[in-house]
Amino acid sequence: MNLSDFDYTLPKSLIAQEPSKKRSDSRLLVYDRKKDSIQHTQFKAIGDYIPQAAQFYRNEVSVLKARLFGQRESGGMVECLLLNPAEASNTWWCLIKPGRKTLKARFFSDNDHYRAEVLEASPQGEYKVRFELFHESDVYALAQKLGKMPLPPYIQRALEDERDSLDAERYQTVYANAGKPFAAAAPTAGLHFSKKLIEQLRTQGHIFYDLCLNVGIGTFQPIQVDSIEAHCIHTESFSIGRETIQALESADNPFRIAVGTTSLRAIESYARAAQSKPGLACTEDRFTAKTDLYIYPPAPFFKTNALLTNFHLPRSSLLCLVAAFLSPETINGVDLLKILYNEAIRNKYKFYSYGDAMLLL
Repeated sequence: MNLSDFDYTLPKSLIAQEPSKKRSDSRLLVYDRKKDSIQHTQFKAIGDYIPQAAQFYRNEVSVLKARLFGQRESGGMVECLLLNPAEASNTWWCLIKPGRKTLKARFFSDNDHYRAEVLEASPQGEYKVRFELFHESDVYALAQKLGKMPLPPYIQRALEDERDSLDAERYQTVYANAGKPFAAAAPTAGLHFSKKLIEQLRTQGHIFYDLCLNVGIGTFQPIQVDSIEAHCIHTESFSIGRETIQALESADNPFRIAVGTTSLRAIESYARAAQSKPGLACTEDRFTAKTDLYIYPPAPFFKTNALLTNFHLPRSSLLCLVAAFLSPETINGVDLLKILYNEAIRNKYKFYSYGDAMLLL
């Protein structure tokens, strides 16, 4: 399939720069695949559109304040985005701006808190950085004190922005587990859930199960090849606890809703692993693995009945996944995707991380 099939034009005015005033007041486009029907509502009404005793599978990963700022010895500014810890203590793989200049200069610092040494660059454009800390116990603590939320580039912020505190609260789900591995990006479909809405849904008999997928920065990278089949997706780590595994393996055939593409990829990655290793659910207290599962049409789905998702960037692997889910094991979802996105644009839905949501039943 051609990459151009997954392209569309979006007015800049529809790129959400801030979240809705209240989490669950965002808009929700509901598409029923069996009825081929579209309905428009608010997110807080999601319970009106799902079967009884539905199961929500959500990504509880926590977003670290991963953007650090410093200066080279020449005085030039450096922006450092923490990605993953390396093997050595206080050493991380990072993205750096400007990368080559900083690699050549070797050092950058915030004189009051740290001095950093750029050790090497990877072929993927990441940099290994060793931090010498003056006060904090580790890089996690440094980031939580000095860092800013790693907002995607289409959300515009000044270096010192009055919305920093808003981002710290709202670019994080209310159920994020700070004890889990952190992510470089938020699982944005979950941002719409308020604690009040979750309790309302539980009172109605719906169930929430947690899993954890460490969302990587590759989430925002567009496909660069003309044929989508030739694209290679980034690798992310994920884990699923025993209670969630048991729910996924239930013979009762419950209605399962993946809260976001990250949850769906974790569920479907587990399902494929379980097929290749019978009895996996009975032997693992916690299933932990890495996944580079790239889902595009036509593709089967083994454990997921519905998908809750935001509106995604054009020419992205996430758009391919949504198209595949709209019509499993066929390529018909590509045309459906265009219809739904045109409908959202016509009705002035807000797009991307802070934007509105879509429920695919």
